[in-house]
Amino acid sequence: MTSTYREFKTTIAGREVIVETGKYAEQTNGSCVIRCGETAVMVNVCMSAAPRDGMDFFPLQVDYEEKMYAVGKIPGGFKKREGRASDKAILVSRLIDRPIRPLFPKGLYNDVVVICTALSVDPDISPEPLAMLGSSIALSISDIPWAGPTGSVVVGMIDGEYILNPTVAEKEKSALHLSLSGTADAIMMVEAGAKEISNDEMVNAILFGHEEIKRQCAFVNSIVAEIGKKKLDMQLYHIPEDLDNEVRAYASEKLDWALDTFDRREREERQAEVEADVLAHFADVYADKTREIKDSLYYITKEKVRAKILDKGVRPDGRTLTEVRPIWCEHGVLPRAHGTGVFTRGQTQVLTTCTLGMLSEAQKLEGLDEETEKRYMHQYNFPGYSTGEAKGLKSPGRREIGHGALAERALLPVIPSPEEFPYALRLVSEVMSSNGSTSQASVCGSTLALMDAGVPIKAPVAGCAMGLIKDTKSDRVAIMTDIQGLEDFLGDMDFKVAGTRKGITAIQMDIKIKGIDERILRQAIAQANDGREHILGKMLECLPAPNPNLSVYAPKIVSFQIDPEKIGDVIGKSGKVIKQIMEETGTQIEFNEDDSGKGSISTYGPIENAERAKNIVLAIAHEPEVGDRYMGTVVRILQFGAFVQLCPGKDGMIHISKLSNRRVEKVEDVVNIGDTVEVEVIKIGDKGIDLKLIRCVEV
Repeated sequence: MTSTYREFKTTIAGREVIVETGKYAEQTNGSCVIRCGETAVMVNVCMSAAPRDGMDFFPLQVDYEEKMYAVGKIPGGFKKREGRASDKAILVSRLIDRPIRPLFPKGLYNDVVVICTALSVDPDISPEPLAMLGSSIALSISDIPWAGPTGSVVVGMIDGEYILNPTVAEKEKSALHLSLSGTADAIMMVEAGAKEISNDEMVNAILFGHEEIKRQCAFVNSIVAEIGKKKLDMQLYHIPEDLDNEVRAYASEKLDWALDTFDRREREERQAEVEADVLAHFADVYADKTREIKDSLYYITKEKVRAKILDKGVRPDGRTLTEVRPIWCEHGVLPRAHGTGVFTRGQTQVLTTCTLGMLSEAQKLEGLDEETEKRYMHQYNFPGYSTGEAKGLKSPGRREIGHGALAERALLPVIPSPEEFPYALRLVSEVMSSNGSTSQASVCGSTLALMDAGVPIKAPVAGCAMGLIKDTKSDRVAIMTDIQGLEDFLGDMDFKVAGTRKGITAIQMDIKIKGIDERILRQAIAQANDGREHILGKMLECLPAPNPNLSVYAPKIVSFQIDPEKIGDVIGKSGKVIKQIMEETGTQIEFNEDDSGKGSISTYGPIENAERAKNIVLAIAHEPEVGDRYMGTVVRILQFGAFVQLCPGKDGMIHISKLSNRRVEKVEDVVNIGDTVEVEVIKIGDKGIDLKLIRCVEV
């Protein structure tokens, strides 16, 4: 044990939390292991000694590492080792990143890396909030400049009561899953999925979680007081004051002209013209200061756009603060897709497709929690052409995965259960054009695609993104409904809210300043509700309800139940019976156990084939009784009678005397192998099922 080892304890959600420092990873700038019960997460932070050459942004990298040994599992795949981060790990990395990023000083361009490793995981004690708190502790005690600490919690709601860091059983009952981070003074990050809860319930949940965050911040400060390193005195990038003053004097009126238009393309052309003019004007005086000149122009532009919004309520495209851009929608645009929806709001446009498949096509998951698959999948693609950029396609990045997960979370509460709609669903949102809030456009497009596909969703869902301009010198704020790209780029907040007319289903807040208070939070959520109502109205004008029928190209599913003890008979030895049924009917058959404990079976294929397969399975599962009638096939002929396959795996025999009311000399005089016959059960004995012929069926 090292001499610098220290241990600190606190209580969160009634559980003891232990923070260990000075024991592991001694060469980092800051490190800790945070434990709660049998869950343990190690967090290490490092910063490079100097910025990389030419670096003009803050290169923060946050990684949450899932190690399968943490839950006593060996990874799948050929290599048997962890590979690319799972979507879940990427989403957790984003949760950790978003609250800590705004608290680094402006002008810091050194590489900073935060790595959170889940070392041991008890399913009832989630590692995610511990990783988020651990990152705050590691940064706070390090010598890296950072204006923390932050605290982090997960809030659930059961029967109207809020709970912190819920267990697996509590999550199943909860109407809310809210991940929350903030400082002692303000909220920094919100990420939530909910089952149509009200605005007040959501705000109160956030305020409830913030009280715990305040306690965590006090705990972290107590650790810093004892072992915190002195923060490094960094050489931060800044624009030289003389250069900035000269650029402002020369370019201010020119930028007024550039911004004096509501047309985006014209504004961008004017801005490019002004930038070229300013660079040429200062080419001799500041020959090597191109970057500083461009940065000065950026900050002047930012100030002017924000001042227009705050002082005059005039947005870059001329809208009022609460006005939503023009909307148009369409559906059914791709004949072979099972469902499609196009949602266009201003210059933001998303096409979403819905594909229906068998439940066995649900996505298989390998991670540290107990979720092993999901039948509803949402994927989001953001190609370069959506912003007019000549960029090739690449695999989905963190942004694409995050936006896809947000839309998935927004729609999950309205997706029918497997019992109601026994399909796997894959939705893919293709961003066709981007100018703000494509994630919420994908929510709207997905609702249209689901309804176009005939999925009986419980209610339509729409999303709206809110923006914020906050005056740093006063309490003045401007909250904007349906922000576009420039407002997001120059503003202080991107607050996305999705839901039905009944309530909220998902929230995500990204913030660039040091938090927001209750007043801003309540106003933003209320304003988002009005925007969502307006958007839903436009969507329902296009498609008021789910289509009553599925696409002719969608697999038809017939679901029913049988006695679980009969499933073995349906499958047959080595799967022989089930294979024969699927081959004969051209269908796929799946077995599931439903909540009642009965054997649930689904047959997939053209509707006539699926019904035929169902009847065959029911016949196999049915215990024959005297008087039952079957349509069967003659499979074998002997001198004394004919054997009839009543259904795969189940035969009966018609004695020659039961082939007709008259005397029959030869069995072949009445039936031959391959004939389809209707028969009736007349006796069930130890030797089998005795039948009599009702009629031969002409095929």
